[in-house]
Amino acid sequence: MNFIHIRMRCLQHTRIQGQRIQLRENENLSELFEFYYGILHVTVVYYDKNQKRTKERQEGYMQVLYKSTRGKGETVTASMAILKGLSEDGGLFVPTSIPKLDVPVEKLAQMTYQETAYEVMSRFLTDFTEEELKNCIVNAYDEKFDTTEIAPLHEADGAYYLELFHGSTIAFKDMALSILPHLMTTAARKNQVKNDIVILTATSGDTGKAALAGFADVPGTRIIVFYPKNGVSPIQEKQMVTQKGANTAVVGITGNFDDAQTAVKKMFNDKELAAELNEAGFQFSSANSINIGRLVPQIVYYVYAYAKLVKKGAIKAGDEINVVVPTGNFGNILAAFYAKQMGLPIHKLICASNENKVLFDFFRTGTYDRKRDFILTTSPSMDILISSNLERLIYRLTGENAEKCAELMQALSQGGEYTITDEMKAGLADFYGNYCSEAETKEAIHETFEKADYVIDPHTAVAAGVYKKYVKDTDDTLPTVIASTASPYKFTRSVMAAISNKGEGLDDFALADELTKISGVKIPRAVEEIRTAPVLHDRVVDAPDMPAAVKDILGIH
Repeated sequence: MNFIHIRMRCLQHTRIQGQRIQLRENENLSELFEFYYGILHVTVVYYDKNQKRTKERQEGYMQVLYKSTRGKGETVTASMAILKGLSEDGGLFVPTSIPKLDVPVEKLAQMTYQETAYEVMSRFLTDFTEEELKNCIVNAYDEKFDTTEIAPLHEADGAYYLELFHGSTIAFKDMALSILPHLMTTAARKNQVKNDIVILTATSGDTGKAALAGFADVPGTRIIVFYPKNGVSPIQEKQMVTQKGANTAVVGITGNFDDAQTAVKKMFNDKELAAELNEAGFQFSSANSINIGRLVPQIVYYVYAYAKLVKKGAIKAGDEINVVVPTGNFGNILAAFYAKQMGLPIHKLICASNENKVLFDFFRTGTYDRKRDFILTTSPSMDILISSNLERLIYRLTGENAEKCAELMQALSQGGEYTITDEMKAGLADFYGNYCSEAETKEAIHETFEKADYVIDPHTAVAAGVYKKYVKDTDDTLPTVIASTASPYKFTRSVMAAISNKGEGLDDFALADELTKISGVKIPRAVEEIRTAPVLHDRVVDAPDMPAAVKDILGIH
């Protein structure tokens, strides 16, 4: 028999006055917690019939619930937010409050990546038991990564590069997508979900492969990835179309990433399609960074990086640092923003854009305007004009006014732009935005290699170039962490063009061989594995035909 024992400080309630609460018939434990954590300042110790004490929440450690950026204040648990991916009203789930990171930095400095992940994530995912969350973490951050550090720091050319590309698909998306399948299947069990979960994802290159690798052959799931057929690198495409797994499907589209992402959002909001899926035993969820289960794990590596700087003596606990993030969809830098809100001493969040500089223009003018030419660059994962995760920041800037946030998002959807108020713009003081041209990106790769004998990919080069501009503009030389988001081996043609003249006429795999000779860096396993792998997915559709493709893949006719 499940029961909860609650020790009260001073609260009267007929059902909980220091007594054991026996679960009534059909009563859900997580729903009971959702109610009581919303009103109590308590210490909770809970038990069940299969195990001894599973978790103790300290006094004042309140449950974090999630609400929609466009909703009316309704809340859901973390596990339900992860399962849903996107709110029914089209909004994104955000925490009702940002929990404080109350672990001393000196203690964090001695922790492994896995231990740090638990300390951070347990404060956001409060309806997961300690055992559940630690099980997710240990299964995510294991030998899939080629270093036990998981996310090492590399000092080069006056900055600390946080290498987020040591996972199975050699891009930063592995950091979150290695754990999301485990979070999602745990959440499904917690919420008695009977349907198979269909992961529906649009990718600009990296999310797709990382999600496919994470969900391949996971029981109770299917995954369908859409990517712009002519908008990813050859290595990125080969990684996706050779993906094994009976539950996987990869579909190219004739449009760009924004076309794919818009169509995916429409499918999430299509109630008729949802009913058809439900009848067939399926329900949608998302592996894109719109899913809070993607965002929370990304907060971890900023905390980890800060702690490691303390451990190596580069800074003292409490010292401020800057963080530079190359971003298109705004998820990665939003995670750094959340880390700052938790109490991590980040001075400036430096947002680095490529020539699709919609975010730079937004920070400069207060107007977000997607009505511009879409430019294909050498940093394709940032070739985005609709930055979905920016909505979460906009929601905070409105003072958590869901109605105002929804108005702005509708203006973007219908008219292609919106402008924030001067008061809201003042809330962007934590951020600095700038961009790099294609020529500047190439120069950043070249300069970093020549000065520091360190090879970076084009996305990281955008961040390195923007950081130089930031220092020139501000004279701020605080210790700085640059998010290094992909291995140079994922973009060998662009990297080799910047550092060598030996790449003419070579294919991408021959270029990888040449790059390892020049740099001394071993070719990652992820590249070697696809060198001769057969193509298993060759479907290509127009963006308007994506819903029909989904139904066909799932056998719904």
